[in-house]
Amino acid sequence: MSELDAAAADRVRVADLDGEQHADAFPGREPKTIRLSLEAGERVPEHEHPDRTVLFHALEGAIDVALGGDTHRVEAGEILRFEGESTVRPTPVEDAVALVVLAPRPAE
Repeated sequence: MSELDAAAADRVRVADLDGEQHADAFPGREPKTIRLSLEAGERVPEHEHPDRTVLFHALEGAIDVALGGDTHRVEAGEILRFEGESTVRPTPVEDAVALVVLAPRPAE
């Protein structure tokens, strides 16, 4: 058996994470992976993810992601990548689901 075969693997179905707006796919594990489920018009307060690189992958629907003074529409199948020091405020254009990966950035 190779090292790759012996490596532990965790598997989660995104559909099984329903029931809350922010569902942690692998609690306590890095990179932090969140399933974000938003209804049209729902608001998420502006916030930051310092020391992280953020991958915002829209799985369903469309979400306007405000980063500082710019807004980026992310539609199903698209991924937006940005540094977590930017203030972010996701606002769904329609009911939407996104997978958000918060990857720690290495110390410089």
